[in-house]
Amino acid sequence: MCASSSSANAPSDAPMSRSVQPEAELDRAAPPFLSRRQPRFLSRRSKNAGGVLIGGAAIAGAAALGAAALASAALSAAWRVRTARLEGKTVLITGSSRGLGLAMAEEFGRRGARIVLTARDPEELDRARTLLLRQEVVAGPDEILVLPADLRDPEDAERLVQRVTNTWERIDILVNNAGMITVGPVENQSLQDFRDVMDANFFTGLHCTLAVLPQMLARRSGAIVNIASIGGKVAVPHLLPYTASKFAEVGFSQGLHAELRHKGVHVLTVCPGLMRTGSHVNALFSGDAEKEYRWFSLGATTPGVSTSARHAARKIVRAVIAGETEIAITPQAILASRLAQVAPEVTSRVMSVMSRMLPEASEAKAGPVRGMDVRALEPIPAKSLGWSAARRYNEIDGASVTG
Repeated sequence: MCASSSSANAPSDAPMSRSVQPEAELDRAAPPFLSRRQPRFLSRRSKNAGGVLIGGAAIAGAAALGAAALASAALSAAWRVRTARLEGKTVLITGSSRGLGLAMAEEFGRRGARIVLTARDPEELDRARTLLLRQEVVAGPDEILVLPADLRDPEDAERLVQRVTNTWERIDILVNNAGMITVGPVENQSLQDFRDVMDANFFTGLHCTLAVLPQMLARRSGAIVNIASIGGKVAVPHLLPYTASKFAEVGFSQGLHAELRHKGVHVLTVCPGLMRTGSHVNALFSGDAEKEYRWFSLGATTPGVSTSARHAARKIVRAVIAGETEIAITPQAILASRLAQVAPEVTSRVMSVMSRMLPEASEAKAGPVRGMDVRALEPIPAKSLGWSAARRYNEIDGASVTG
């Protein structure tokens, strides 16, 4: 009986002992990825806690998304408020009859500013005014003032500033954009070429700045935007007069910022790379002019190498609104600018290699000619994108100097 009883109980005892195995034994029997070293939400004991954690994470995630949306909305609202500050402001843009100057006039006009167009050619200015009115970027014809001027003459710059002030009481933003460009090896650049480019690119901005500065300092407000170039950071071969003038402009603009910041006047230095403004057709070419035009127009019109005029103008206007000190526009310009600062020897070697790839100097000493007149070797991108931009930004039948 006893034996029988003992034998009968044995089978029933074994399952019971397995059902009450210690938790440690269960953990040892489990696959490695479910061991105690795994997160608690994977264990049996934390099943309920895991649900709480997951629910909490979902709530936290939703809260984070909501906060991000609110922050984005707040930033958008703040940006709209800052953009609205341009409404009714007077913006004087030199060299604004065509090219980048005209593109900037469009962008400032779209934000409610009153625009002063100035350049040397009255016919170009009239066409530019017509383009702005046709696109309805300003409220009406009373929001555009057209004043021809030769800003290489300091007295002309003084008269320009005075006429604008008499009409609209003040100048809130001065954009020094007027300039010209000559392309060719240094052997084919004359002393007069250097003087002409320096007058157009540096002294026009200097004259306008000195003319407008007293009123800005008196009211402790205003902005001066100097459109320089990546050529003011890196000495690009076959652009020596242009590069020399832009280095001077960058130095002047940076020094001006240092002196005026605490006096309430904001100074922005802009160093664009290549832009599709169509201005290559009005650049001046020396040496083997056709070949010089070919490489220059190709770089100035190829997407990826150059940026659109509207993108450049929009970025400049946003930098004015944001109160930035200095900007570059294309990725190539940003990279070249940084490289020139941290590795000047490498930069100079790269420019030297580039120079070897450009056309040789010509023995002929003929003066520079416009791109419009040496288009025989024009590459396909310049024929399509380049001429589209030239028509869009009033470069056709323009003069070689934009200010």
